[in-house]
Amino acid sequence: MAALVAAEAGAEDPADPVDPVAEAAELSRTLGRLLPGLDADCKAGRRRALEALQRALEAAGPPEAFQGPWARLLLPRLLRGLSDPAEGCRALAAHLLELGLLRAAHPRDALPRLLPALTSRLLPAPGTRRPPEGCEELRLALVQLLRLAVRLGGPALAPLLDDAIAALRAALHDPFPAVRREGCQCASELARATPDHFHMQAESLVSPLMQTIAHQHWKVRVAVIQATGTVVQFGDGKLVDEVLPHFAQRLFDDVPQVRQAVTMVVGDWLLQLRDRYSFLHKLIPLLLSSLDDEVPDIAHAAASLWEQVGLQWQQENEDDLKDKLDFASPPPAHHPSPESRPGLGCRELVFRNLSKILPAICHDVGDWVAGTRSKAARLLAVLLLHAEDHATQHLEPLLRTLRLACADQEPAVVAAGMRSAELLGTFVSPEVLFKLQLPALRMAPSPSALRVLVGILRGCPAPILHPHVKTVATELASSHICQASQERPYGEQLLMCLQALLAVCGGDTGDAGLPLMQLLVAVTAQWGSCGLEDQPLLPQVAKTLDLLAAAEGVDGSRGLYGQHVGPLLEGLITSAQDWTGYSAELLQLSVVLTQAGPALGEVLPQLMPLLRGCLHPAQDPQMRLKLLSLLAQLLLHAPETLDSQGQLHSYLDSVVSDILGPNLQWRAGRTAAAIRTATVSCLWALLSSQALTAQQVQAMQDRLLPQVLTTLEEDTQTARLLSCHILCVFLDRSSSPADPEQLLKIYPELLKRLDDAAQEVRLAAAGSLGSWLQRVASEGGGASFQSSVQFLYHELLVYLDDPEPTIQNAVLAGDALLLQAS
Repeated sequence: MAALVAAEAGAEDPADPVDPVAEAAELSRTLGRLLPGLDADCKAGRRRALEALQRALEAAGPPEAFQGPWARLLLPRLLRGLSDPAEGCRALAAHLLELGLLRAAHPRDALPRLLPALTSRLLPAPGTRRPPEGCEELRLALVQLLRLAVRLGGPALAPLLDDAIAALRAALHDPFPAVRREGCQCASELARATPDHFHMQAESLVSPLMQTIAHQHWKVRVAVIQATGTVVQFGDGKLVDEVLPHFAQRLFDDVPQVRQAVTMVVGDWLLQLRDRYSFLHKLIPLLLSSLDDEVPDIAHAAASLWEQVGLQWQQENEDDLKDKLDFASPPPAHHPSPESRPGLGCRELVFRNLSKILPAICHDVGDWVAGTRSKAARLLAVLLLHAEDHATQHLEPLLRTLRLACADQEPAVVAAGMRSAELLGTFVSPEVLFKLQLPALRMAPSPSALRVLVGILRGCPAPILHPHVKTVATELASSHICQASQERPYGEQLLMCLQALLAVCGGDTGDAGLPLMQLLVAVTAQWGSCGLEDQPLLPQVAKTLDLLAAAEGVDGSRGLYGQHVGPLLEGLITSAQDWTGYSAELLQLSVVLTQAGPALGEVLPQLMPLLRGCLHPAQDPQMRLKLLSLLAQLLLHAPETLDSQGQLHSYLDSVVSDILGPNLQWRAGRTAAAIRTATVSCLWALLSSQALTAQQVQAMQDRLLPQVLTTLEEDTQTARLLSCHILCVFLDRSSSPADPEQLLKIYPELLKRLDDAAQEVRLAAAGSLGSWLQRVASEGGGASFQSSVQFLYHELLVYLDDPEPTIQNAVLAGDALLLQAS
């Protein structure tokens, strides 16, 4: 181009008359004198001759005068100069050819000789990879010369298309990046210059272009993409199928310019490609994938192109869309972005091609490459935003794909899947969605299926979803869903479902309050208990509990349990006979009992039969052990829990005869020993609660004294210690006169405990012996006790020399009582 500008600047003033014939003759004489120098043996001689020719060409006359000598004398010799052994001479020859083409009046006449010469210098010989021209800069100059020939030749290049294509193929395989870029630009210009014939040769260029599209230099990749766009547009439509996979890969390119090039080329195809209607379902995903590109400029360019594509398609199909254009429907009432709703043409394009696009997206969401999965999941959200309620007919594959996306390890894929689920909830009827999603969740419960449900619940408008809250909550609270897994992600998603349902309810749960409470209890039992490791979901559970209490219009957890504790227990009773120590229902019962507080006193008619059945000796030992430990805690605070209404005494006989008594019976095994210890704890808690009268304590003593005396021999220190305390309470709080036989059975067992290995047990035994002596004294110390008191006195004297001062003091106090009793 610089030579062209120089030539135009050096043109003679039209005011000066010039004789073309004379000028041609003068130039022929000059060339005749200089051309022999090109045959010199030395490189310097040939170079001086070429430099002289350059000065002569720069000073040559008008194109008409230059044409003859150029074509007859100079062109053949310069073409031979392209093969000169000296690199400098070849460079000057290429420059002179460029200068000659720019000055010639009919440059097209030189093409039949020029193009074969260029091809011979660029195309590697058979069996070799290196081109004849070994200098990279000279190969670049030759391709630039070819590009100039294409610009000057135009349609006249049609007969020489084979040579041009061969040269371009060589340039596209060249190791020098600049040569490849120049070859790409030349290919684009060749396609535009010979539109009537290029389509027959276009396929020859696609293969080398696709081999170069992944070049390490991003500028080369951009040039290849742009050249491919032009080659395909002027070539055969079937080439689209060959290049689209490569274009799709370039959408993952790290360089924004490369992604932008793909976006612009695909958009141009959608607007101008002759057979674009045949490839809409393949081109639309590529353009829509750029709508959420991380670079704003690319996203804006894609949005602008997509809008143009939609408007053009709308205009081309105006007859088919006449009713929709004349009676345009407003955006859906709950559209996420009504101000930026895609145009009618864009929406129709997606809707009519969705059935062809979805299978590929569903496949890519499960691809092994994380980038592919992320791109496909984001594209699905864009498609659903365009499809709106037309997505209903594709719900089954869509929900299956979303469950796969929400199970992905990549957060970006999960986020895109959740966004798509929200869009489905926005545009599709919840009744239709739940008919498909809830059975799938029931059949294969998983965190991903729950995530999809969370997205649907969040996206669905509250007025439309509200009638379905009870159905969803009841399904989630069922055992085959809420007990399907113990993994933390599963519990998190269940809790998120519950929070989404509460957000819909607002301040009115209606008849959904109980299933919502059942679901919350199940989640709390499985994942929110304080005893679990690192208290995984405790803060979220507490927050959800407050939300449910606000929706129910009650004061905190106590108000919630006070309202629902009865139905909760009734729901648990039905399966109680089949519980084990690992049953989820047992955990739920534990949550209800620990959280209900004073409300338990109102449901004793339901609670006591449940405890009696679960604590029967025939039931699972581990379950009984857990329930007895829990019962001990409740009995310890009986006025605030079981006896909040003052009715616990009505069930005391059942507690003693059906719960405590059977579980105090001796059975072999460590678990059985632990159960007896827990039962002793329950008995001590009941006696310590101050909820029993003296008559009730006496009744318990009559029923349980033999078992309590047996537990004094237990291996666990806790059981022995509490048994001593229980005997002390029996002796201190009994109302009726003591049975001498019972009293005589007590002191020998307590005397044995003075030799216990545990200091606390020895002290408790000494205290209990003191209570025994006081009781004997209160009974008048009759003859029936005289021998026993004397025996006890002699035995206690030994312990006055005990190494522990506390034992000495306790025994000394006992001796004082002995003297009083005797």
